[in-house]
Amino acid sequence: MRWLVGWSSAAAGAGRIGSAGATGLDGETVYPVGSQLLWGDPDPLWAVGDWRPDEIRLVQVDAQTRIAVLGICGASDEQLRVGLFAARGGALRHLTAWPGSYTAVVQVGRRITVCGDLAGARPVFHTPWAGGTAYATAALPLADLVEADLDFTHLAALLAAPDVPAALEDSTPYAGVRRIPPGHALILRAGAHEIAGYEPVASLAVAAPPADPHSAVDAVRDALVEAVRARLAAPRHVPAVDPGPVPGMGPADRRAARGMPVPGVGSDLSGGPASATLALLAAGLPGNPGTLLGHGTGAGERLLAVTFNDLAVGGREAELERAGALAANPRLHHVVVTGGEDVLPYADLDGPLTDEPGPSLVTAARHRARLAAGSADHFTGHGARQVLDAHPARLADLLMDRKRRHLVRPVAALAKADGSVMVPARVYSAARRLARTPYRTGVDLLADRLLHRRFDEPTGAVGASLAALTWAGPGPAARWLTGEALAEVSVRLQSATGRSALLPGQRPGDYRARAALARHAADLRVLEQAAEIRSQRLHAPFLDNQVVRACRALPEALRVQPGARAAILRTVLEGAGVGELPPGWGAPSHAGASAAARAGLRAAADDLMALFATPLLAEAGLVEARVVRKALRAAAHGESLPLDGLADLVSLELWLRRLLARRGTCWTGTPARARAVPTGITPQRGALASGGRAS
Repeated sequence: MRWLVGWSSAAAGAGRIGSAGATGLDGETVYPVGSQLLWGDPDPLWAVGDWRPDEIRLVQVDAQTRIAVLGICGASDEQLRVGLFAARGGALRHLTAWPGSYTAVVQVGRRITVCGDLAGARPVFHTPWAGGTAYATAALPLADLVEADLDFTHLAALLAAPDVPAALEDSTPYAGVRRIPPGHALILRAGAHEIAGYEPVASLAVAAPPADPHSAVDAVRDALVEAVRARLAAPRHVPAVDPGPVPGMGPADRRAARGMPVPGVGSDLSGGPASATLALLAAGLPGNPGTLLGHGTGAGERLLAVTFNDLAVGGREAELERAGALAANPRLHHVVVTGGEDVLPYADLDGPLTDEPGPSLVTAARHRARLAAGSADHFTGHGARQVLDAHPARLADLLMDRKRRHLVRPVAALAKADGSVMVPARVYSAARRLARTPYRTGVDLLADRLLHRRFDEPTGAVGASLAALTWAGPGPAARWLTGEALAEVSVRLQSATGRSALLPGQRPGDYRARAALARHAADLRVLEQAAEIRSQRLHAPFLDNQVVRACRALPEALRVQPGARAAILRTVLEGAGVGELPPGWGAPSHAGASAAARAGLRAAADDLMALFATPLLAEAGLVEARVVRKALRAAAHGESLPLDGLADLVSLELWLRRLLARRGTCWTGTPARARAVPTGITPQRGALASGGRAS
């Protein structure tokens, strides 16, 4: 795991930090393990972990005016300098407008500015410490620093309402450690902090003129091309050295056997349009997109395209055929990775401790098997669905804008999928009700549903869309929480502050879409840590700031149409010079993931029963063990239950066990920091108040 950590001190004497470490108010001196100092006193900044040399850039005007950019950033040094001067005058948006995925930190005198991203894939956390404020791009190091307890009310909210910002607000699993919202920056002045948004509010106004569909799609194309080019242009310092002799193996085989990726650039390639678009864009850009000659595939300047063939589930023949047709491109080298029951969801419950919990923990081994065949820089299509597709609540936005005619095609598609003539009336009624419901009323309705355990949802193909036509809905795991845990979340919703309120002019569909994007980005961050392979970087260009901005400018009337994502990406490829695509390209493939999850539950039923024999979640008062075991058995036998909810429960239980079994800390410097002593979880209801130590 790679992260940044820094500290802004208060008045002199409150604590001193330099290259030797940090001295707290109690006289304890600590410093981050495995770090390199980017700048020192009085407000130092460290980079921690296996950052590549090209991922750390520092531009300095003088000792108190400088900018550090960590990650993949397409800006030149001169552009960084211009951004630094703009930030010195208070303009922050310049720091977030370059292609790539990165974190920018600016120091101007005693003012420190740390910019988060729009999606939430590169978050920023902060906590009070030693009379000042410590900040980092990971929450666990800050929890270690202040010896934070676990916040079980936050964990209950993750299960009860994961897509509702009012339930989570700015909290983390660690008490006292806070996160800044997506689209905001953390500003520190001599130890004091404030949070400021950098997106112009005017872009959210109801009266804003609608964007032209053609120019909006062109902007998406340009943003994606620049995002891909930024990755291809970055120098790659991955060792191409053969890792040693193994009889009967070539260089690529030996690297794979040691868990090392092939040097160069690769991409996922499947029947889905997002990853295929990135692969074709990368292959079509001039320069060297792929593996180095003499290493990996031996294919020279070709991009390594990886398709996963799930042998345990099957039914992917059409997807494999489409991937093979795409891989006929002379600049692509196609590799098919096969996987049986050993890579089903829930098959491998061991893994590293991640910064936060996330549902992708149950599928980490599955992704790791695919990524192990990839290149050192690997493109994925994660985030495309969230930034391009229309959240069902956007139907209410169209009604608010008096664009009823644009509801005809999406509602007709839902009616065809459900096979009922009553669907149009039900959908229109739900959308009109949402359009007339104030935000505060919608949050209060969710609080009441949780308090009285009302989880009845519409069934059938159209049920998910009808359930999403609300300001806030319960999570799929909420039905298995205890009454006390649901009551805690209900109270939290009722007392939610303005931090999670609407921006001026924001409508329900836009609000729900941003919340869904933030949750997906957070889980992708967990997946990157859980499935991490040494020397490999995963790239998700659809979550870059400039791509997110371009996608948000797409007209709602365009994105709500059936098949809009595939149509937009097809147009993007045509504009980039990629014309012919195989028949069926862009077909949805949700059924495969659901079938794999159910097969994984059946295969891992005994292990899951053992996991929930005496679960930590039950000791914390969040669930009852017998209720969860009953649900797992029912799902394994084919009963229709929310599989996403079970993944949430299992993932959180796994994360808690890994956290409390941990020995060590992110900081060192004194004997007290040389070890971590978990205090455990106090049984039953008391855990929601006191929790356990994070360290």
